Amino acid sequence: MTTDETARGSESKNNLNAQWAAVCGLLRAEIGEAAYQSWLKPITVRDIQSGEVKISVPTRFMRDWIVAHYLDRLTDLWGKQNPAVTAIDIAIQSEREALAPLPGKKHAGDVAGARPGSQSTRYSSDLSAPLDRRCTFEQFVVGKPNEFAYAASRRVAEAAKPPFNPLFLYGGVGLGKTHLMHAIAWHIRERTPKRTVIYLSAEKFMYRFIRALREQNTVDFKDQFRSVDVLMIDDVQFISGKDSTQEEFFHTFNSLVDQGRQIVISADKSPSDLEGMEERLISRLNCGLVADIHATTYELRLGILQSKAEQLAVKVPQKVLEFLAHKITANVRELEGGLNRVVAHAQLVGRDITLETTQEVLHDLLRANDRRVTIEEIQKRVAAHFNIRVSDMHSARRARSVARPRQVAMYLAKQLTARSLPEIGRKFGGRDHTTVMHAVKKVEELREHDSSFAEDVELLRRMLEG
Repeated sequence: MTTDETARGSESKNNLNAQWAAVCGLLRAEIGEAAYQSWLKPITVRDIQSGEVKISVPTRFMRDWIVAHYLDRLTDLWGKQNPAVTAIDIAIQSEREALAPLPGKKHAGDVAGARPGSQSTRYSSDLSAPLDRRCTFEQFVVGKPNEFAYAASRRVAEAAKPPFNPLFLYGGVGLGKTHLMHAIAWHIRERTPKRTVIYLSAEKFMYRFIRALREQNTVDFKDQFRSVDVLMIDDVQFISGKDSTQEEFFHTFNSLVDQGRQIVISADKSPSDLEGMEERLISRLNCGLVADIHATTYELRLGILQSKAEQLAVKVPQKVLEFLAHKITANVRELEGGLNRVVAHAQLVGRDITLETTQEVLHDLLRANDRRVTIEEIQKRVAAHFNIRVSDMHSARRARSVARPRQVAMYLAKQLTARSLPEIGRKFGGRDHTTVMHAVKKVEELREHDSSFAEDVELLRRMLEG
């Protein structure tokens, strides 16, 4: 290389770095300092060839995140700095690159948009999103709301040929759909590592398809997705209304089924309830096994918390676990996250885990579940706690096993509602207000002298109040 060529190369590299600095400054202002430090600062600018800027990042996860969240904006901003720039290619830094950076150096299977020629196993693992190591069948707590979906998922994971195609899992947010999909993938990869498994979100599938269209590389896209043994698409409702993506997904689906390959799909609704989805695709999604994951029961939530506490190797009082299982009902992720916060707080500040500290630490999460407490709700909760019938709250029975819970319910009605004593009495079988006064006084006395009884009342109060 001549002196002039070296100088021109150095000048070009300086210009490229100056453009990158300008792009970073603009995007840094948009996304904030924390995101910049996490995702943009580790980027290394390597070269530009034919309008395509070549950059690299340390890990595949970082590359996938940047591709999904920042690539379009980076391309747009760089194009404004240099109109000649039309695309950005992101590679993963290999150990060799990290030791001796080489402009434009590519490695098979490590470049976004790699062409066929790289080994299929490496490329397929590159297509797949990362799997959470904690999401295995062994870590999944089974109960009535999810036992059917769990059994179907295990059947798919253990079968050499598709027992039903597709397996369609659906349910609300945080009920375990993604956990089961990860568990299937882990089980197959560990027992039959030669089988190619791809797991990714419908959003990522759509992004890769759009990119293939933009790069006029749909043939490679089809080859990549139609040559796998198991294709798992999470949150398929995301492609509702996306006609081109649905078209490609439909043909990919048909191709894999015809080849006897397994497909696993998840969504927040059943196939028939997915709005904006083509009828032919809905029909295809319905042709396998559709498994609903229902909302959790109290018993299942308690089991999940007990399992989580064992994983954390922390002794959590049973009454705290019961309290959380009663209060956080809609979302398993919130449930586990709440326990994580309580345990972390106890370890960091050196305090015991109690009902009081739990309520302090999770005040925001509990407030989100706040609602006006009714006397009917109090009666149901107290009856369930003491294992009596709700009708006993209104009956004339005076047996202690019934009378004591009734007094507790009256006491809590006085504490947690704005109802007057006569109104409370009427809700308990038309009793006089003096009966309510006596119940309140009796419960207060028992709380002072019986610590176990006091704990029961306190637990019920915390479960009920906002």
